[in-house]
Amino acid sequence: MEPPKDAISKADEALLAELGYKQEFKRAFTPLEVFGIAFSIIGLLPSIASVLFYAVPNGGPSSMVWGWAVTSLFILCVGMSMAELGSAAPTSGGLYFWTHSLSSPRCRNLLAWIVGYSNTIGTIASVASIDWGCAVQIMAAVSIGSNQTFTATSAQTFGVYVAIVLSHAVICCLGTAVLARLQTVYVVLNVCLCLAVIIGLPAATPKANMNSASYAFGDFTNLNGWPDGYAFILSFLAPAWTIASFDSSVHISEESSNAATAVPWAIVSAVAIAGILGWAINVSLAFCMGSDLESLANVGQPMAQIFFNSFGQKGTLALWSFVVLVQYMMGSSMVLASSRQTFAFSRDGALPFSSFLYRMNSFTKTPVNTVWFVAIVSIILGLLSFAGPQAVNAIFSLSVTALYIAYAIPIIARFVFKNNFKPGPFNLGIFSIPVAFIAVSYMIIMDIVFFFPTTPQTDVANMNYTVVVLGGILFLSILWYYCPVYGGVHWFTGPVSNLEKVSEESASSIEESEEKNVGEDVREVPVVA
Repeated sequence: MEPPKDAISKADEALLAELGYKQEFKRAFTPLEVFGIAFSIIGLLPSIASVLFYAVPNGGPSSMVWGWAVTSLFILCVGMSMAELGSAAPTSGGLYFWTHSLSSPRCRNLLAWIVGYSNTIGTIASVASIDWGCAVQIMAAVSIGSNQTFTATSAQTFGVYVAIVLSHAVICCLGTAVLARLQTVYVVLNVCLCLAVIIGLPAATPKANMNSASYAFGDFTNLNGWPDGYAFILSFLAPAWTIASFDSSVHISEESSNAATAVPWAIVSAVAIAGILGWAINVSLAFCMGSDLESLANVGQPMAQIFFNSFGQKGTLALWSFVVLVQYMMGSSMVLASSRQTFAFSRDGALPFSSFLYRMNSFTKTPVNTVWFVAIVSIILGLLSFAGPQAVNAIFSLSVTALYIAYAIPIIARFVFKNNFKPGPFNLGIFSIPVAFIAVSYMIIMDIVFFFPTTPQTDVANMNYTVVVLGGILFLSILWYYCPVYGGVHWFTGPVSNLEKVSEESASSIEESEEKNVGEDVREVPVVA
């Protein structure tokens, strides 16, 4: 009798062959490790620390507690809708692959092109925002250690940022098995850090800084000048950025064991657990942050200040070192996921220099070229930091808005266009349509909201540059698509089967799949009739 592991591995390879691709990666990620990459990228405590400045001036405690709760439910709907698609067609290309398979032949190439570029730039922007947050946190630690006599310049922070990105590139060039084992370590550290703050912060906070339940759950302090309702919605960027990039599980599906089941459950469980633990962290912060929100809003790292007020200098430095470590691990996992999306998109010839990017390193059996491509583009994005704080905020917003475009289009395509979607093991049944409607409505509204500036009184220095950066990138990608003679409209046909390029060693193992699935329909079998 064949061992179950071998049977699962062959089933994974057979499903990938039905989608039109040969098995190039080693399937070293267990279901727990697939969950681990999504959960470690979410990062919770360090992520909340990176974007707490969005919630504090836009409602304070109420936005932190209730804004998180409301947004988490919407994001869970997004995760469940994506999980259904990931269960039906688990491939590294994920979102643009689903878009092409589910859309009308008249527009599927263009839609897949837009989704592919949105997803690629969204994941790279996530790398930039996570690693910039890590650099800022390191500088906050230096400031705390110097009794706040040290203030980092933009150049110093950028230098640390570059060092972090480059070190992540080195880590992600390692073999798949090593990268998979690291995810378990990341999950354990994440959970322990969350519990330490949820339990330890209230215990260490002096009574003078403790807030009442009515303040923690009911106070609404609006410092930025927008109407209260809109300010509350603006605070959604904190949980939206934190509980994001869970499509990372999709991008490593070709490295996952039992991907059709492991990928969707990793997405849903990571979002759900992050929602619950994140809410508990925000409640703890709301009780222990004191009531001087204006001074908190004016510091670069509000959470670091909250910790300093509660734990003192030494206690804060000890705890903050773990915050920085977990944030660093987030960046490592994000580079991994982004490199896999880039590899998949270049495999289908859609990116500049695709022939160079679509290469598997013979020693590590990982796409080293795409890892360094992601690192270089992330560093270029980081140069926006010299344009001022609002340009940095644009990187954070871009990582949400670009990804929401990539998330929404395939979900819409599934229900709007005529197709024969065949669900995988994870299926919402009759709840698919209402959950998808809620998910898409939320993402459309959020993308519009996050194009607005921080305050209604703005100027050139304080405007929201997200629409400029995202609009510019999408404009250039569409311009290239319609470029005469050389544009993608002349040669891009969506996902391209690479089964014919399979090596002699592996050809025999998938020969039967090739004979049954010939031509363009090979990649559409599980999704479109």
